[in-house]
Amino acid sequence: MGADLLAPLMFAGALLLIFSGYPVAFSLGGTALAFVFIGEQAGLLSWGLLRAMPSRIFGVMSNFILLAVPFFIFMGTMLEKSRLAEDLLTTIGQLFGVVRGGLAIAVVFVGALLAAATGVVGASVVAMGLISMPVMLRYGYSEELSSGVITAAGTLGQIIPPSIVLIVLADQLGISVGDLFIGALVPGVALASLYALYAGGVALLWPDVAPALPADTRDISPGRLAQRVLLVMLPPLVLILLVLGSIFAGVATPTEAGALGAVGAMALAAANGRLSMDALHETMDETMRLTSMVMFLLVGSTAFSLVFRGLGGDFWVEGLLTNLPGGVIGFLLVANLVIFLLGFFIDFFEIAFIIIPLLQAPAARLLPPEFGATADAALVWFGVMVGMNLQTSFLTPPFGFALFYLRGVAPDEVATTQIYQGAVPFIVIQVLGLLALTLYPEMVTWAL
Repeated sequence: MGADLLAPLMFAGALLLIFSGYPVAFSLGGTALAFVFIGEQAGLLSWGLLRAMPSRIFGVMSNFILLAVPFFIFMGTMLEKSRLAEDLLTTIGQLFGVVRGGLAIAVVFVGALLAAATGVVGASVVAMGLISMPVMLRYGYSEELSSGVITAAGTLGQIIPPSIVLIVLADQLGISVGDLFIGALVPGVALASLYALYAGGVALLWPDVAPALPADTRDISPGRLAQRVLLVMLPPLVLILLVLGSIFAGVATPTEAGALGAVGAMALAAANGRLSMDALHETMDETMRLTSMVMFLLVGSTAFSLVFRGLGGDFWVEGLLTNLPGGVIGFLLVANLVIFLLGFFIDFFEIAFIIIPLLQAPAARLLPPEFGATADAALVWFGVMVGMNLQTSFLTPPFGFALFYLRGVAPDEVATTQIYQGAVPFIVIQVLGLLALTLYPEMVTWAL
């Protein structure tokens, strides 16, 4: 059996194990061990290849960039436990609710703000599902629009900095996290604006689907409401300024900014009288669970990539992608289509660790001449595009995690099919966003 056949078989074998439901980290590691044995028997590589594993794993463990992941997870979870989202949704809902579609627009606004303050999708979707959905249904909003706007707004944490997926993508593509954060800022805000425009358009065309709240539901004077808006907006804005401002100004690295954000989240919880030992314990437990999952995936993907490259798989993938008809457009179409389709079945972390390293070399080689940019700027643009594509994995059935999060907290009268149907228009909006990024790369590269 030749090397040109073993590499594709290894890739297919890993995907088969993943789709069968076996844990991804162990699917990747087990496939690597199996194909080391097959490759050794075929005389294509040696067991000695695995001697490189300890140094590679140590490299993962000592990666300073990846240290930002637990910090941002901690920050987002702590803000959830301190009920920041609850305060925001209640107040912003009162502010916008008297306008048709105002509650849906308020959910998008709060989702964008939580994305910039936390970067954790699950926390945003659960909080908005628990607080906003019963109110929206009570005042006549359709189940589909309510579900769609909550799940879509919750996934903005994937593209609006500080996003955990952008940190992982920066590491896998070998580019600056700060550059990727800056590049993702305009596309993230533009996507949130498209969500709000869609909600407003639905309210304009079908008033019964997104009615305005009765005037008597706002039991607060305008002056008092303005004061409350200022009080609930100030803490997350200060935190955003501290975290993103320190990164963009070059004062702190993303890891240092993440540590600052974690401390800031605890300070905000304490200032509101909500920093308890129970909240701290739950936050640390959730942080440890998610961080452990990421690290196991990294170790499994490291073993997979080592053996895959040992079998010449990187040359196979590069040759496959660089010889596609259509040049750059063909490469972008195939890469985005593969990522989009895999998002129906596996998590964004798994896609980032399996697919992105294989796309890095072709992307760096193909994009700069076509778009008149440096290799780093092109990779930043490509990374933002992949980040927006990975965002759809939270919305695409059957395994969209945002759909699962909402299903867990939605009222019983909301059917699962209605949640799926509500996500479809927002998936279309994200695809249009990908198209806009392809046509106008300046949306990302303007500051690079």
